[in-house]
Amino acid sequence: MRRRLILGYAVVAVALLVGCTNKKVNNPLANVGSKQPDKVLFDRAMDAMKHNRFDVARITLQTLINTYPDSEFIARAKLGVADSWYAEGGSTALTQAEIEYKDFKTFFPNMPEAAEAQLKVANIHYQEMEKPDRDYTHAMRAEEEYRALIQEYPDSKLVPQARQRLREVQEVIAEREFGIGRFYYLRQSYPAAIARLKTLANRYPLYSGADQTLYLLGQSYEAEIETIRRNPRGTEVIRSKMIEELTKDAAESYSKIITRYPAMDRAVDAKARLEALHQPVPRPTRKALIENQKEQSSRQEPTMMSNVMSGLEKRPDVSHAAHRGDPTMVDPEPETATGVFKALANAANGGGSGKLTATTVDGKVAPNQEAPRSDNPTPAGDTVAPATGQSDSNTATAGSDVKAAVADNNELKPNVEPDANALPPLQQSNQLENSAGTSSSPSSSSSVSSQKEEMADISTSRKKKKKGINKLNPF
Repeated sequence: MRRRLILGYAVVAVALLVGCTNKKVNNPLANVGSKQPDKVLFDRAMDAMKHNRFDVARITLQTLINTYPDSEFIARAKLGVADSWYAEGGSTALTQAEIEYKDFKTFFPNMPEAAEAQLKVANIHYQEMEKPDRDYTHAMRAEEEYRALIQEYPDSKLVPQARQRLREVQEVIAEREFGIGRFYYLRQSYPAAIARLKTLANRYPLYSGADQTLYLLGQSYEAEIETIRRNPRGTEVIRSKMIEELTKDAAESYSKIITRYPAMDRAVDAKARLEALHQPVPRPTRKALIENQKEQSSRQEPTMMSNVMSGLEKRPDVSHAAHRGDPTMVDPEPETATGVFKALANAANGGGSGKLTATTVDGKVAPNQEAPRSDNPTPAGDTVAPATGQSDSNTATAGSDVKAAVADNNELKPNVEPDANALPPLQQSNQLENSAGTSSSPSSSSSVSSQKEEMADISTSRKKKKKGINKLNPF
């Protein structure tokens, strides 16, 4: 009897407890208690993404966006669609993810997640980046997107990560530029090598091979000096001015190694070259030495396994990138081989206006000078003084001497006087003779008539095309 009473009391107690509890619906899929249908859809999509069912997640999120346009989960739903494409991977999925992230930034530019969307866009190109000797499109796009994140969202907590990724991307681009400059140097195209290496040194100072870049730049200047010395064309005055300018540029490149990168390998070689050129050797400051040592210590040395796998992987090795220092945010004006020639021309002209002839390097005519005519070409040795009105003989012949000192085998030759023993040029007439027109010489009229007779003979000797039933006749 007691047992029945105890059991009855227990049943009543359980019934009272169940009756007092809240009858809130518990969503098993979302794993959260909620009666809001948009929240249920969002949680269901997030659960599908955790189980890598990305297509189900996108369909669910798109249903939420279309059905509840005023929901508080709209922004997170649009970001979730982009995240599903990003997590799925593959070239096609990543391209679609970039489009979705761009749309999210357009609709919600002031949300904190907008910086995250921009970082994901940059990471997409970072993941697709290839080695320095391959296609560099994704590397350039990644550099652009990381710079956009740092400039548009300077207060975001994602900025340090973006800065480090930007250093790694610029390391890959700099490695590519160095390979091109070295190629030009080995092919003895020294103006092109100077332009490429100088642009690299100015644009990416955190490059792990910055000292090697400046040293090869100095070597290119010295090689151009030797080329000018071995060239017998041009006056001694003009060549000496050009050599003086190139020596100054080479000394500047070597000096920058000592003052900016004193802890790197090429500092000792740069000092030796400055002494060989009889140029002053600068002394680095203690601050520059400490800063360069910190940059070098922040770089990672590749392991043996990474060296083996680098030949098999598509992605580049970014272990040499620095982990400190400010990456370049704005690219300086690039140097060109034409600019190198103009600098030499200006130096040969005594540092004046750089106007070499009546038609200058820039293609402009000097003041108070008649434009060259095709029927009266300017002789090769006829030059015009600069606009300053100087009449110095060295300045007057600067244009021809500069071109002679840096002469190219493929350049066009100037106009020369025709040879008296040469055959006269062939005469060409583009006008048809009119039979009822003006009179002409007998020889010309006879030649025209003979040509017409010839053409008539040729035209009559051709077989005519058969028509109709005559096609069956073999004769």
